[in-house]
Amino acid sequence: MKKNNIAKLQVTRSQLRRKAAQQRLTVGLDLGDGTSHYCVLDETGEKAIEGKLATTQKGMEATFAKMGRCRIALEVGTHSQWVSRQLAAMGHEVIVANPRKVKLITQSMKKNDRTDAEQLARLARVDPKLLSPIRHRGAQGQKDLMIIRARGDAVRHRTALINSARGLTKPMGERLKSCDADSVKETMAEELSQETQEAVRPLLQMAEAATQQIAKYDKKLEEIAKRYPETKVLKQIYGVGPLTALTYILTLEDANRFEHSRDVGPYLGLTRKQKDSGKSQPELGISKAGDELLRWLLVEAAHCILRKRAPESDLRAWGLTKMQAGVGKKCSRGTKKRAVVAVARKLAVLLHRLWVTGEVYDPLYNRKAAEAAQAVKARKKTAA
Repeated sequence: MKKNNIAKLQVTRSQLRRKAAQQRLTVGLDLGDGTSHYCVLDETGEKAIEGKLATTQKGMEATFAKMGRCRIALEVGTHSQWVSRQLAAMGHEVIVANPRKVKLITQSMKKNDRTDAEQLARLARVDPKLLSPIRHRGAQGQKDLMIIRARGDAVRHRTALINSARGLTKPMGERLKSCDADSVKETMAEELSQETQEAVRPLLQMAEAATQQIAKYDKKLEEIAKRYPETKVLKQIYGVGPLTALTYILTLEDANRFEHSRDVGPYLGLTRKQKDSGKSQPELGISKAGDELLRWLLVEAAHCILRKRAPESDLRAWGLTKMQAGVGKKCSRGTKKRAVVAVARKLAVLLHRLWVTGEVYDPLYNRKAAEAAQAVKARKKTAA
């Protein structure tokens, strides 16, 4: 960087610090992978200073460390977690905006880093709730969740390799033997012709290596789960294993952040989108907001609950009733899918309830309560 540019940058930072000491400033920070743009508004809403800085810990430190307490708004993204923690540690009020709900920024006709930073600052200055602020999890929770996400990527990578290997053999009139993904080995290629082996063997070799790495991740997750005894409460439900329980705990992080258990469904994107207008109430799909991995795990757990040999439970009975109610309707296609999603939503609510109360789970609680009520009613009728 040239000397005159350095001097100009230093002057800008000194001006910023003096203004922050004199009045309460609002800052919009548009985070980029290499550099980030910021816009500073004074108490009257006038643009005081704007500029850019390196998206590094040193860059944030140099710009914001010596400033008086400001309100800083930024969008959720790859760097927002560590940046929000660093800025909060400096004493600033940090607002992390949800871009999915801020159409003024995402659908702007003049979208660029400078205008995005200014829009963030203006919205934060007027009313932070307009940014639909989110709360990032803690540093330790993020580290633990990183292992789960890495394992998920490894599983998807292995699945793609196995599917590719199987797909390549079929046009040649050959097949790989059926087996679970964990049992796929490089030696399976020995049954194929030499030409097919040359293409498929490396894929099977990589899939086998991925299985070994997934096993290492599983051992690591067992160690992590020991630090979260709450997972034992969640694993009482059939279909909820250690991975789902741990992902649920780490994603939500704090059970008390939700006033009602039913709020968990919309938070995880398991409730349908709404676009009602007058008498028009179109049936839309789920919003898919929130964490994609946890939503997928809950849907997989719902499949386990609804399968044929699953144990009886109130949740299973409710899901089967939901599924049967759609049979014969004009929109019967996708009935099972909707029922599975509905069970996943109820499961998310139930998991939160168990987490908060720590109760022993009775899968047939509602059925027993209904039978007991009927018995009491019958006795009263007989006595009368």
